[in-house]
Amino acid sequence: MRARKRVLAAVLAGVTTVAVATPAVAQERGPRFAEDPTTLVDTSIGNNGDGTTFPGATTPFGMVQLSPDTQLKKYASYDYAQDTILGFSHTHLSGVGCQTMGTFRFMPTTGAVTTSDPAQYGAKFSHADETRRPGYYGVKLDNGITAELSATQRTGQHRYTYPAGAAENVLIEVGEANGYTYAGDVHVVGDDTVEGWVEGGNFCWETQKERYKIFFSAHFDREFTGFGTWTDNTLTAGKRDASLGSQRTGAWLSFDPAKTGQVGVSVGVSYTSIDGARLNRTTEQPKSFDRARKAAHDTWLDELNRMRVAGGTTADQRTYYSALYRSLLHPSIGSDVDGSYRGFDDRVHRSRDTYYQMFSLWDTYRSQNQLVALLHPDRAADMTKSVLKIYQDGGWLPRWALANGETNVMSGDPVTPWVIDNYRRGLLDDRTARQLFDALWRNATEVPADQSVFRGRDGNPSYVQNGWIGYQDVPGYTFGDTRQAGSATLEYALGDCALATMAQGLGYADKAKTLRGRCDDFANLWDRSVTSHGFTGFPRARAADGTFVGDADPAQSVGFHEGTPWQYQWLAQQDPATLFGLMGGTGQAEQRLDTFFDMPLLLTDPAKAASESWVHGAYDYHDNFAFNPNNEPDLHAPWMYAWTGAPWKTSAVLRAARTLFTDTPYGMPGNDDLGTISSWLVFGMTGIFEAQPGSGTYLLSTPMFEKVEIRPAGGRRIEIEAPGASAAKLQYTKDVRIGLRDYDRSWISHADLLRAGKIRFELSGTPTNWGTRSAPPGV
Repeated sequence: MRARKRVLAAVLAGVTTVAVATPAVAQERGPRFAEDPTTLVDTSIGNNGDGTTFPGATTPFGMVQLSPDTQLKKYASYDYAQDTILGFSHTHLSGVGCQTMGTFRFMPTTGAVTTSDPAQYGAKFSHADETRRPGYYGVKLDNGITAELSATQRTGQHRYTYPAGAAENVLIEVGEANGYTYAGDVHVVGDDTVEGWVEGGNFCWETQKERYKIFFSAHFDREFTGFGTWTDNTLTAGKRDASLGSQRTGAWLSFDPAKTGQVGVSVGVSYTSIDGARLNRTTEQPKSFDRARKAAHDTWLDELNRMRVAGGTTADQRTYYSALYRSLLHPSIGSDVDGSYRGFDDRVHRSRDTYYQMFSLWDTYRSQNQLVALLHPDRAADMTKSVLKIYQDGGWLPRWALANGETNVMSGDPVTPWVIDNYRRGLLDDRTARQLFDALWRNATEVPADQSVFRGRDGNPSYVQNGWIGYQDVPGYTFGDTRQAGSATLEYALGDCALATMAQGLGYADKAKTLRGRCDDFANLWDRSVTSHGFTGFPRARAADGTFVGDADPAQSVGFHEGTPWQYQWLAQQDPATLFGLMGGTGQAEQRLDTFFDMPLLLTDPAKAASESWVHGAYDYHDNFAFNPNNEPDLHAPWMYAWTGAPWKTSAVLRAARTLFTDTPYGMPGNDDLGTISSWLVFGMTGIFEAQPGSGTYLLSTPMFEKVEIRPAGGRRIEIEAPGASAAKLQYTKDVRIGLRDYDRSWISHADLLRAGKIRFELSGTPTNWGTRSAPPGV
């Protein structure tokens, strides 16, 4: 109690300003929604080695992400610090921590074609000559060429304008990408088309075995006056076909400079075949580049208006809308316009529903999945059915699915809470739900016989028997979860607890009972002898025989994936009461949270606490006892205060976290991981977040905007009002009204949110007792 009194005194001493900025909109009649929120999106945010985002043109959840590359074989293929563009490739993943994609790189050049090396034909550029908008990217290169890019769902649209009188070429690299490539061909077809394919894989070097193929068909709006192909460094003029050598293969096309001085090209992409790429191209072909650009803009305008905000500063709105934009890039459409897709058996199948791919589940199950399900329940349903198709085609559920290959990257059981969240939202028909339950049950109880493709829950043998995964440091990927036995045990328990609710809902009482018995398996890791920073008892990895392993210091312990026991101790949110009991009670748990976030400093200088007390850098998660907002394992921790009777502290933490995100290219503290961190920020700024994946329950915090309007696809509009709300100062919820009635709970179900209509927050500059009468339910 003394600690809390000191904290309250610090707050009551005065209101601390987090940032000083100019209001975004004049407040004569209250804040207004932006007429065109696409103008508030900066696609350069995170374009560096930490955020690893890309600045180019794409559509929501599109198959194509057409973007410039400044480097190869790096996590971020575009680094804002560099000044040379090597070309414009058609596939990118936003915010991943391993090199991948960057396929089919096009580059306009002038002069004679003498090299296939992008380091030689790349062009210098300045950021002052770039234009970046959702669905559009343009740049004037130092060689005088202006390159413009746009996209449809399955095509990339290029327009190159050359300086007068200069020789006009387009070089197409097929074999070399940002990720590993193993085979590929290029074909010059007739006098206006180039087609080809490439095989890639080996994402994050985990299994080193997964492979995928991707195909393209490019049609130019002008005929070639010359062409040729290359393999590695050997260029052959007039040759129409080439294959990947040890490094590269591609083609070049030349055009008559006496003509228009402009070359347009439409590029269809497919994961099934060249025929599929050609079909995608011809079906989605816009009437002109400008119409493609406008269509992409209009699509993004609609998307950003699905969760629009009013109030705050210009920087707040730029940060928010850019995060919302990044949240809606993946998973990516994987099926062609006719429904064809390449399955995990490497065969082409046909689907009535849109088939999606690129599932970074260890990341997205914590925040991005919930945002997609809220705004696009139709898409979320198709994404969930796509995961079922992976099981039906490949035999097992994925963990980190790249195209039609399982990479086995990361640990635990992320697919289970990811699926259950969509089930709890009522997005699945009964047949699909039962088929998915069978797949999830198998995943929770068995191990794939041949783990060369799917690893599954490889810790199941010891976990099912003992209630924890036995730690062993065995090289190779086959037993990855045993190397991460501490964190994977926590992930398994969360997943099993969520799956129990699905089993109960489907009438499988016996299986529900078995799974419910695993909800608290996190307690099996609790080492009551460990002391750190004045607190006793922390999770710790155990060997199969039950002995604790590794360093007893919870900032140094082994067996926790991309984090420490200090960060992972909160990953038991399915049963906070039991977790807090292990910590010595609710009061002790709150004191741990206060230490974790450095609450005394946070309440006097939020920005300083975030920048100096918390974990820094995208990959600095080890050897730390503080909050790490750069990575996934403890993203839900700010909301754990809802179970300690101090939900006001959640709002304080989130406002401190807001200071780490800026509207600059270096404005992301860590990898975005296919929109995970961005979705977390979107929820944090708007005042709702599902801290218990698989529960379908949102926790409420103080919004940072005066107005939030949510328009779910096919649903009722939800209005959130918080007069006077600002991210620039510490504020707390004093009262909430839903419609005409008072609402004193700190949580709301997904179903109740959808029918809420209007939610009004009354704010206070000092801590309040709102939301403390009862704690949110467990999973």
